[in-house]
Amino acid sequence: QVQLVESGGGLVQPGGSLRLSCAASGFTFSKYAMSWYRQAPGKERELVARISTTGLNTNYADSMKGRFTISRDNAKNTVYLQMNSLKPEDTAVYYCNAFPPTPPWGPGTQVTVSS
Repeated sequence: QVQLVESGGGLVQPGGSLRLSCAASGFTFSKYAMSWYRQAPGKERELVARISTTGLNTNYADSMKGRFTISRDNAKNTVYLQMNSLKPEDTAVYYCNAFPPTPPWGPGTQVTVSS
């Protein structure tokens, strides 16, 4: 059974950093491209970043380029999102999934950027 568990969110001041983790199980992790999405209150879920099966290729939404870094550890079945220079508009629930995404979604992890 596919399971995705996100962690690492929290409250951070503008300009701060957070590292999110997503532990995956129930499927052959190394065979799937992975991605991070986020959903802010009142908005639709949006793609943040994606990474190829090997980790050699990554893509980011324009507003995250240069600030966020996606990575993965296939030995640990885990995908990460390093977020630097955080802004209040980055406040959202962050989710990981395969790319393209398929159900089920995990519970997500809340990121709040506020002074």
